[in-house]
This record gives sequence, structure tokens and C-alpha cells, in this order.
Amino acid sequence: MKKSVMWWTLAACSVGMVAAQAEMIWLDKLDITGMSQGGGRFPRACKSVEHNPIRLGGQTFKHGVGTHAESTLEINLNGQAERFTAVVGVDDEVIGKPASVEFKLTGDGKELFTSGLKKAGDQPTKVAVDLRGVKRLLLEVGDAGDGIENDHADWADAQFAYTGTAPVASPIEPETAVILTPKPAAEPRINGARIVGVRPTHPFLYIIAATGERPMTFTAEGLPAGLKFDAQAGIISGSVAERGTATVQLTAKNAKGEAKRELRIVVGDKIALTPPMGWNSWNCFARSVTEEMVKSAAKAMVDSGLIQHGWRFINIDDYWQVHKDSTDAGAGSGHSGALRRRPFHRALSTLQGPHRDAQGRILPNPRFPDMKGLTEYIHSLGLKAGIYSSPGPWTCGGCVASWEHEEQDAQTYAEWGFDYLKYDWCSYSTLVKKPTLADQQKPYSVMGTALAKQNRDIVFSLCQYGMGNVWEWGASVGGNCWRTTYDIRDTWGNMTGLGFNQNGYEKFAGPGHWNDPDMLVVGNVGWGPKLHPTQLTPNEQYTHISLWCLLASPLLIGCDMTKLDDFTVGLLANDEVLEVNQDPLGQQAARIGRNGRTEVWAKHMEDGSVAVGLFNRGPVSERVTAKWSALGLSGKHRVRDLWRQQDIGVFENQFEAAVPRHGVVLIRVWPAP
Repeated sequence: MKKSVMWWTLAACSVGMVAAQAEMIWLDKLDITGMSQGGGRFPRACKSVEHNPIRLGGQTFKHGVGTHAESTLEINLNGQAERFTAVVGVDDEVIGKPASVEFKLTGDGKELFTSGLKKAGDQPTKVAVDLRGVKRLLLEVGDAGDGIENDHADWADAQFAYTGTAPVASPIEPETAVILTPKPAAEPRINGARIVGVRPTHPFLYIIAATGERPMTFTAEGLPAGLKFDAQAGIISGSVAERGTATVQLTAKNAKGEAKRELRIVVGDKIALTPPMGWNSWNCFARSVTEEMVKSAAKAMVDSGLIQHGWRFINIDDYWQVHKDSTDAGAGSGHSGALRRRPFHRALSTLQGPHRDAQGRILPNPRFPDMKGLTEYIHSLGLKAGIYSSPGPWTCGGCVASWEHEEQDAQTYAEWGFDYLKYDWCSYSTLVKKPTLADQQKPYSVMGTALAKQNRDIVFSLCQYGMGNVWEWGASVGGNCWRTTYDIRDTWGNMTGLGFNQNGYEKFAGPGHWNDPDMLVVGNVGWGPKLHPTQLTPNEQYTHISLWCLLASPLLIGCDMTKLDDFTVGLLANDEVLEVNQDPLGQQAARIGRNGRTEVWAKHMEDGSVAVGLFNRGPVSERVTAKWSALGLSGKHRVRDLWRQQDIGVFENQFEAAVPRHGVVLIRVWPAP
């Protein structure tokens, strides 16, 4: 849309006169499909992110773009734009909700405008920026540093005055999916956790993860009494009665050579001495999950070779139970509208059945006919099995949960052979409307106590989205890990809004208790049954994995394991990167430097080295510097690129690298000889 702007020239004195022959074009008339955003599926032309009319401060705007932090749009101005005007703020559709954003305009790398903090309900801010001479303009909406939830942002009445060629919205340039991880060598290499905890008399299961040509044989010298070893499969099993620490010498040998490494088996009160690594069904299959899908994921974990890099758990999320809308179970129909759509009701036939047996034991739905047989299959591969429930009467998806059956359910999970429980808050909020801190802790304490009574180690994962600063008390109720965030999605703004907001939580993490910013969103995801390749670019995926490893987060793959491509395997099979996550010291990284949109995070390792991530959250390549003084180091240090598994050189006082847009350089630093 174009029109004369003679009227506008009278109001342009504050930043310079606009040429009389300038034309106007609305931002919403440009192709905005290249705009990235952190929530919602697409930016909206002339609508809010929830597809409502754009409203700011009670005023409705016919023109504009509704988006969701974190959001970026690059505009090619060709040096022919005169002025940009807009009204910006948080859309009225989220008034009453916590929402905070910051709008920013950057021209040719120079900041032209910043709105400052804008919250839901604030009056909008008018924008008037002189663009003369600017070739490329960047429109950004940041999350104001507190995550992206409810950050519905509007560029209302946004328009350009220009002469000559009209502005063009530039799509995000595609990135080549370069596989940085080298192929494993033919010679043996032992990978995975170097330390593992087990409680006295509880079943023990550990498979030696080793890459290299097969056939391969294994030895394990110094096993404590009660454990046995399968030399062909490399599996240690059994149980240990005596408390203490045993140092076991592991050996992997093939025709090309042999590798040795120590494994510490700690028999005591702590488990999950390193963050759990595995797979979870939710981010790919969600409510369509079946026993066969879970078995296929376990088989793919082996066939893909990921088991040889330390990946262990195969976890079933929601929908293994009977649904409350099952017609033959006598359940009510009060489920949320989103789950009462006709296609889902057709699926309810596979979720029917009695909720519990005559003794009150929970029963799986027909999709999972043999829970004990399923865990035995998973264990036979050297893997461990996880399950899901909620402390309320129903799960998040409306299936039977553990309210008033906590001890009975814990016993059932143990009898079935499960090794991990994700316990999701959800319907407990219907029991306690305005929970105090004690209310938030109680259901997790109840289940934590019930799990501790079982003769089986079950990793206890608290899922309650960070309420009540759970990182401060999660360990006290028996938790081994706890969600610090809302759910992850496969967008740049969402992923970074979760991961980069973990700074300050590091003092609450350590062996046996981990902060959890949610699962991994690489590969084919989609929350089932229809999947799509992750929306994260290759650079963004390297950032995702690097940051989660530095954060000592649980690593739970969320994609369809049967459809792994080479790039995704490369992301998940880099042993030097995974070592950062699995380091026995168990320290979580902290942010030790920040300059604009670049950040440096560092994690001290057991051997005295430091793992360092140089991150660029900005839209263009930047040089990022890690100063030795900020790491508590001085002098000369050897630097190794962990993704490429290559030594870079010896550097004094600092290390600097060019980091691509939304990318990372992950290094490890040792004192130089």
C-alpha cells in the first residue's frame, strides 16, 4: 500500500524533513514470514499473536504486526528509507498476566531506538526514527530477561516512509547443517558416566558405553560383592549390600586396540550422581504414545549407536494410563476443550478400561498391555525405563493419576521395574487453589517418601514449572531433578528463554539433584501424531545442546528415535561435549560475561579444566571473548574445540572467536605445560 505523505512532512521536524515525494508502506504489507519469534506458530499481519485485533492501551489498531518475544525481523532498506514510525507495547489480550518485553531498532549495527521495559497494561510507546542512509534495519522484541511467557508484542501502525525502492523484509538466511562431530574412531573409546550411585541391596544395571569396531569384548575388574558381569554385552548387574565406593577398572578391546577407564560405583543414599540422559515420549508422540512406539525408541537407541555414548533412559510420558473420558470406565467428561475435539474422542477407544483393580492398583490402558514385559525388554538392552504420573486425581492429559494412591503407585512402579518417575503438578491445582509454599512441597514430599520405601532406585523428577523456587527445596522432598521452567518448544525464543535464564541457579545443583530446563527439541518433533523437523536452525541446535550440557541439565531426547538423521546423531553423539554434562564434579555453569547479545558461560570440571561456551544470541556474527581472569585463571592455557574435537592452540589471558548468529563456540581450557 502506497500513498502520498505530504501531510507527514509537517510533523517530521524533530528528526529531519522527509522528502515531499516519499511514499508510505505499512509493515504488515511486507512479507513477514521470515520473522522469527519465541512463542505462537507465526507472526500475525494486522492481528495479535492470538489472532485478535491489535489492541494497545485500550485502542484498536487496524494495521500492525503481532508477534511474540523473542522476535527478530530484518528489513532491507537499500538506503532509500526516510523514516519509521510505530506504536509499540504488550497487547491488551494478556492484561493481568505476567508479561514484559523490550522493543529495539538497530540500523547497520547501530542502536536507533529502544523502548525500555514494557509490561502488560503499560501505555504504549510511540516510535519515530530517522532512517536516512540506513541500509539494513533490524526489528527486535526481547523478553526483558525474564523468559517469554505471555510476551505478546505489537508493532502497531508500523510504517515506512521511503523514496525509490520499497523496503523488503529479508527472510532468515538458511544455514547449512554442517556436522561438526567427527566419526568415532575404529579403536575402542569408553564413554558415558564415570561415576554411578546405587542404594544398598537395590538392583544395579550399567552397560559399558564404548565406540569402536565390533566385535568388542569387555572386562570389569574390582567389582564389589554382589555384582556380576556379562563380558560380551558389557553389562554389570546385581546388587550390593555394603555401603562404600568401589573403583572398577573397565576395559574395552577389539582388533584395533583397547581402552581403559575407571568407574566409581558409590553405594549409599544418593542416586543420579550425573544428570540423567535418555529419551522421553512427549515431544514427539504426546497423547498418541503406544507400547510399540516405546519399544521402537529403545531399539533405535541401540541401533543408532547412541547407547554407546551414555544415553540410558527410555521414558514414557502421559497417556499410558486410562483416560477419565473412557466410556466404559464410568468417568466424567469434564476434560478441557482442547482434548475434547472429535479426533481425540475417536482415539479414546484405545484409552478405555477400569482405572484401578479391586485392590486399588493402577492399570494401564490397552495401548500398554504388559508393563512388566516392557521394562524387561528395555532392561535386556542395557537401558532403563521411566514412567509418568501426577499428584492430583488426573494427569495433564486427563488420565488417571496418583492422588490418594501414592504409596500404592510407587510400589506398582517398582514392581513393574521402572527406574524413573516424572511427577507433573497439573490437576493438583484443583485441590489447592492458592497453594502456599508448604502446599507446593507436600505432594512431592509424599511421593518422595513413597519412592524411598521401595527396593528399587527410581529417579524422582519434579515437574511443577519452577513454582515456589523449587530449586531451593527440591532435594529436601527427595527430588533428583526439577523443572525450573515452563514447557519447551522448538523455537529460538522459547529455547533461549529457558536456557539462558538458568543463571543464578547453579548453587542448587550437584550430584543427585539437578536443575531441569526441560527436554531437547532436536530432530523430528511435533507433540504427536504429526511430526516436523525442529524449527531450530543448525546453529541454534548447537547452542541448545551446548548450553544444556554446560548447565548440567538432564538430557532427554524429545524426537522420534526411529527417524534420526546424520546431523541429529552428530548433535547427540559427541562424547567430548557430553563429558561436560556428565562430569563427576557435577557443577552447573554460570554466566561469567555478557556484552550486548553475546554471553560467556563457564563450568569447572573435576580434572581442573574449565568448559566454556561463547554464545551469540544476536542476529549477525559477533566476536566473543572469554577472559581468563573471569574464569579464575591466569597465564597461558591450552584450548580445545569440543564440537570439532580439535586442539586450537595455546592462548594467554583470553580466548576470542567469531561466533555466528544464534551460534556457539564450545571450548575446554587446561593450563598449558
